[in-house]
Amino acid sequence: MNRVPSFAFRMAVAAIILFFGRSCLQAQAQTPTPSPTPSAETASPSPSPATKEPEEEERNPFAPEPAPTLPPGMTGSDANDPRAKLAPGLYDAGEAAMGIKHLMLVKKPGTFQLGTTDPDDPKVQKVLGQLNMGNNASKIPKPMHLVIAQLAFANSDLAFQGNHLFQGNFYGVNIFDISNPAKTTLLTSLVCPGGQGDVSVYKNLLFMSVEMPNGRLDCGSQGFPPEPPPTPEQEKEKKRRPPAAQKDRFRGVRIFDISDIKNPKQVAAVQTCRGSHTHTLVVDPNDKDNVYIYVSGTSFVRQPEELAGCSGEQPDKDPNTALFRIEVIKVPVAAPQDAKVVSSPRVFIDARTGAINGLNNGGTHGRKGSEKPADTNQCHDITVYSAIGLAAGACSGNGILLDIKDPVNPKRVDAVNDPNYSYWHSASFSNDGSKVVFTDEWGGGLGARCRPNDPNKWGADAIFGLKNDKLTFENYYKLPAAQGDSENCVAHNGSLVPVPGRDIEVQAWYQGGISVVDFTDAAHPFEIAYFDRGPIDPKVLVLGGDWSAYWYNGYIYGSEIARGLDVFELTPSKFLTQNEINAAKTVQVGELNVQNQQKIEWPAKLVVAKAYVDQLSRSQALPSDRIAALQKAIQSAESSHMKKDALAKLKNMAPSLEKDAGSAKSPADSTRLHALAEILGHPAA
Repeated sequence: MNRVPSFAFRMAVAAIILFFGRSCLQAQAQTPTPSPTPSAETASPSPSPATKEPEEEERNPFAPEPAPTLPPGMTGSDANDPRAKLAPGLYDAGEAAMGIKHLMLVKKPGTFQLGTTDPDDPKVQKVLGQLNMGNNASKIPKPMHLVIAQLAFANSDLAFQGNHLFQGNFYGVNIFDISNPAKTTLLTSLVCPGGQGDVSVYKNLLFMSVEMPNGRLDCGSQGFPPEPPPTPEQEKEKKRRPPAAQKDRFRGVRIFDISDIKNPKQVAAVQTCRGSHTHTLVVDPNDKDNVYIYVSGTSFVRQPEELAGCSGEQPDKDPNTALFRIEVIKVPVAAPQDAKVVSSPRVFIDARTGAINGLNNGGTHGRKGSEKPADTNQCHDITVYSAIGLAAGACSGNGILLDIKDPVNPKRVDAVNDPNYSYWHSASFSNDGSKVVFTDEWGGGLGARCRPNDPNKWGADAIFGLKNDKLTFENYYKLPAAQGDSENCVAHNGSLVPVPGRDIEVQAWYQGGISVVDFTDAAHPFEIAYFDRGPIDPKVLVLGGDWSAYWYNGYIYGSEIARGLDVFELTPSKFLTQNEINAAKTVQVGELNVQNQQKIEWPAKLVVAKAYVDQLSRSQALPSDRIAALQKAIQSAESSHMKKDALAKLKNMAPSLEKDAGSAKSPADSTRLHALAEILGHPAA
């Protein structure tokens, strides 16, 4: 029999939100341990204690609850998919894959593991003390002690540079050598607690987000002295108190010099009022001396006694509130120690009235008491695309579009909301800038949200067309395979896969695994590849799965919250040919920070031409005899080592392809025909 969770349990969840930020709850465990599935009632503390039945203390507060009945007109995920009933396990779970090969898992280093599954282990209480939660421990169910302790060791986001991969973690950063991806090895570990640990890299600089109040300026792991117990008046008011001000506390963006990759050195620490849940590296094409960091803070506002100028008041009480804004940090590349906040853009402002709380969510599904519109006062993640001068912000109750031609002063040009969206989480542009894919983190990453009765419009991607700086909704995409009650699953971080002629994204879905989706036709997205494991535990929801899944120089890397680092490679299928995979591998970059999206450009190589021919064959854009002739001519040119007569034949085919492009049945085929004609007319050696 399900009962309303105890008041102590609700307060514990509220405490986690206070200490770790609203949505850093999305990733928190590395060993098989019970973890809560939040419901409407656990999202925030109740105004009055629920009546406590005698046996309530003994029941498992982390046992997953069945999905509710589907709302009218909604459909759920496919329970007959091969991924729906995989065997559970931490390192021996059942696996299912299509169009993707799992090359290896690099397990977490020991330093980044709690090292116990026993809530009574002294290590657990030590970590709780470091998180300033020691005095609250008696009010928190014992199984949750372990969960909270493990929050401090969760893997988070990824960045890449050359042959190095940087994996963020709530406890610091791990740096890997990926010169041979199939034999990826750990190069060095940097212990520097403070969560959430999202990372970006630029030249010799590494940036890391810090949000939790155990973060210290010196990267120390000892945290701060325990908080005094609440007074009777505070207990009665049930107000959440921020931790006492500390001169050595750090919440913001750390900057490290990684010139010596095995020995990173912190060179700057830029404080912000709400800390940094995520951040975005911004490179201004017109400014070679500086880079910029957009800071998204989602946690509580610190006291002015700790950081001058910080205020958590509503705008009507304090127009200088730290809510309803982002921060912009300017970083001189040659002198990163001089990095500082240079602006705090009010990206939610109502241009007509000047009200800084000018956007709201239009209603939020799935949470009792949240049906009424609420002001949007934070961005969770911002993806910049400097090549087109725009950024897409996933901002709590809204998706927003920003003009970033002046990176210090971004201006909102459009905003959208959606009654099927719970929490706008992240965004990706198509390479040509004609589409934006937003994700919805319904359940905050803690919940099982891919069950057969979970609507496939909730916790999904929303694909928007983008034209003339305006967003227009096209369709949703959600992982099609049903997951179990004990698998946290919702849309999360992904990146483009550079297959020419198509819009393809690889995306992480926590314990839903990895899904690769084609959204070339924004109104009809579909899955073309996947990888999934069974639940870590079949009976209780244990946080795990892939936080991020990114393509980098021919391989896919997954930041596995609970297990470590996954390495994958795409394989041919009916949805993707080997030529298309080979063409994607021609795109090689020196750095990749996914939220700083770079324009993809393909070399004029015949392998790219072969990918276009495969696509034109698949869509039947050309007759079969024309396809065969193109394939034969390209093969002849390759086998002749690009001799003049073979190249001349290719060049002679280009004009007819250009003509066909004008009458193609779809914009995608027209683009492919133009691109194919260009390569055949001027093939690279």
